[in-house]
Amino acid sequence: MVIAVDFDGTIVENKYPEIGQERPFAIDTLKMLIADRHRLVLWSCREGKLLDDALNWCRERGVEFYAANRDYPEETTDNNPTFTRKLKADIFIDDRNVGGLPDWGTIYRMISRGKQWRHLIDEAYSGQTDYGEPYHSHSKKKSWWPF
Repeated sequence: MVIAVDFDGTIVENKYPEIGQERPFAIDTLKMLIADRHRLVLWSCREGKLLDDALNWCRERGVEFYAANRDYPEETTDNNPTFTRKLKADIFIDDRNVGGLPDWGTIYRMISRGKQWRHLIDEAYSGQTDYGEPYHSHSKKKSWWPF
């Protein structure tokens, strides 16, 4: 699967044009997605030196992106006259999602299990895991009503 990942506000706290602190578990999750054989594309408003800084920051932490702001590494305006920065990705991870950015553990569960966020929430409220085992949550209160 091709996964486009934003940098500022998503992998790191938004301190643009500086590089903020890593968001908890972002790098570890990206490494797991790479190990799961997904293609990660850095999808950022950064260009030039600022983009290189972001790529180097990730590379120093063990995350190597397949491409940055393009569908494949070799893509340029020279070899693709219809080049656009609109990516052809299966999933976009961005802090500006409707509903905000889930924590990186939830993002990994969504991708690895092929579930949408609402499915994970439904599982939590239904008391069932996706393996069919019940959650060990607090017991249901007894009703005072006689039936």
